[in-house]
Amino acid sequence: MAGEKDLRKLLAGMSPQLNTGEYVFTVASDGRVPAGARPVVTVAEEEGLTLVLSKEDADRAGLAYEYVAGWITLRVHSALDAVGLTAAVAEALAGAGLSCNVVAGYHHDHLFVPHADAARALAALERLGD
Repeated sequence: MAGEKDLRKLLAGMSPQLNTGEYVFTVASDGRVPAGARPVVTVAEEEGLTLVLSKEDADRAGLAYEYVAGWITLRVHSALDAVGLTAAVAEALAGAGLSCNVVAGYHHDHLFVPHADAARALAALERLGD
């Protein structure tokens, strides 16, 4: 099924969902995911393999991190070439004074926001969808 491209429909159907837990960004400099770790995102960079994974997994593997995030999934199936969704989300969160790291999956967009402010970010996104 093709993803949605119409910005109005995307915003109305976002249905942001806060996933349980705390998530961190870290780097596996050897390019390998540590045994037992289950990253939700990986990005290959020249400096190493970026992992986004639960804080629990990072702690267990002894991985260093600086940023603890809440993970919000936009449940709408957005097309990868849709225009404006990321900008609208970023503007709403910036207007609330919140940082956001966006990762696009094939079916959904995923937002990593400061964990302490995740509920506030969710509320801002729900207002945006109204």
